[in-house]
Amino acid sequence: MNFSSSFRGNFSLLSQCSTCCHVRLQPLLASLHVPRPERCRFASFNSYQVSRKKRETVCRVTETDTEPDSNNDKEKEINKDGENPPATDSNQENDKPELDSRLNAVNQITSSDAQTNSLGGGLQDVDDVEVASGSPLPGVKPQQMDEAMRIPKETIDILKDQVFGFDTFFVTSQEPYEAGVLFKGNLRGQAAKSYEKISMRMQNKFGDLYKLFLLVNPEDDKPIAVVVPKKTLQPETIAVPEWFAAGAFGVVTVFTLLLRNVPALQSSLLSTFNNLDLLKDGLPGALVTALVIAVHELGHILVAKISGVKLGVPFFVPSWQTGSFGAITRITNIVPKREDLLKVAAAGPLAGFSLGFVLLLLGFILPPSDGIGIVVDASVFHESFLVGGLAKLLLGDVLREGTPISLNPVIIWAWAGLLINAINSIPAGELDGGRISFAIWGRKASARFTGLCIVLLGLSSLFSDVAFYWVVLVFFLQRGPIAPLSEEITDPEEKYVALGILVLLLGLLVCLPYPFPFTDEVISSF
Repeated sequence: MNFSSSFRGNFSLLSQCSTCCHVRLQPLLASLHVPRPERCRFASFNSYQVSRKKRETVCRVTETDTEPDSNNDKEKEINKDGENPPATDSNQENDKPELDSRLNAVNQITSSDAQTNSLGGGLQDVDDVEVASGSPLPGVKPQQMDEAMRIPKETIDILKDQVFGFDTFFVTSQEPYEAGVLFKGNLRGQAAKSYEKISMRMQNKFGDLYKLFLLVNPEDDKPIAVVVPKKTLQPETIAVPEWFAAGAFGVVTVFTLLLRNVPALQSSLLSTFNNLDLLKDGLPGALVTALVIAVHELGHILVAKISGVKLGVPFFVPSWQTGSFGAITRITNIVPKREDLLKVAAAGPLAGFSLGFVLLLLGFILPPSDGIGIVVDASVFHESFLVGGLAKLLLGDVLREGTPISLNPVIIWAWAGLLINAINSIPAGELDGGRISFAIWGRKASARFTGLCIVLLGLSSLFSDVAFYWVVLVFFLQRGPIAPLSEEITDPEEKYVALGILVLLLGLLVCLPYPFPFTDEVISSF
């Protein structure tokens, strides 16, 4: 993005003249009516120093290796006798009154900024503000983008010259972004440490008026810094209370969990209301599947509390095929970094997969309580690579193609729980898998995974009603994008990356079919 001509003159302190050895001072502020000083030679230009808290006026060029003014933690000392250093160019003596008048104007700006700082001290931390997930900046409403919310030019100059620094993020250009400003430049040192330093300087200068995001520019994959007013991060209000809507979805989910475990009612849904007593037969299966879902959500909640991530009320999604597709849980504050998002996103599937796998093993090992259990065709195990491989390992020759087999119903119930976890582990949008892929590989790779998964789910929906149901849900409710994190540049630790990849692999193994025959006779017949 490029500045319009109106912004270009206000945001640039210096610009090169027609010759490379001269520079020309631009107006510090649009409101200052000061005559333009004569051009001066770069080699003989002198800086005029003011007190520590006030801005010094210097002449600088925009190369990366040049250290900008006010970015150093230490300032140069003025002469002890209080006089300015002698100038080698006679034209500079005539420029002193004009420069002094500019310094007085800057002093007034600094005083007004100090008053602004005192007003912002009572505001709460921006990371605790609830945000609406999925917007370019969390919770920003287009109708709120008026001039009163935009960052003043004076504040932008302070951010560029005093908050950002040569030791953190060297600013080379800035552009308007939503109600804030996007700064381009060179990141110095580790992103996490630089973010901490910049945030501390912003807090000292402006209190809690503004929020900093350290992101990756999708155009060139280079670090950028975005500063926005805190008031633009307020969430949108909804007409229906969140807990009421979540409760309504929960009631429907309980009904579909019960109905899914009563085959006699699945052929005619209308007959359910005349045979409500039959729903109690589906209670054991509904409890097992619900237990896996509950453990999944509990994993999210516990790790989110440890990581400082706030979660909204979970919305349980009903399904006629599996009883439920799990829950949609919003993140209601700004996540500090990708590692925190990875830990929260992976905790739920890991907990759900662990319990589901244990219940699956128990179902294969323990005989049915009534001695009969549930009779299914052995070919059903071809629908999952993980379950089919485990069945082949534990059942051996008992598992034959086209042969009915009696199973403990816990196997089917646990399998449904594993499938729900696997579906939530698809690396698409704001699903757990989508958040995991974003945290591991970044925003651009996550967007590509989302597009690929939607296409594959769309093709699978031609053969599976479960895939059709899920692709609609992802496309309309969960495709993202994921709201920006405070700092998106630092990669997570390898141990958390390994856990995230494990979740993605487990989900893939549950969803992929088992392609191998169960008996040698089938192999010899080909």
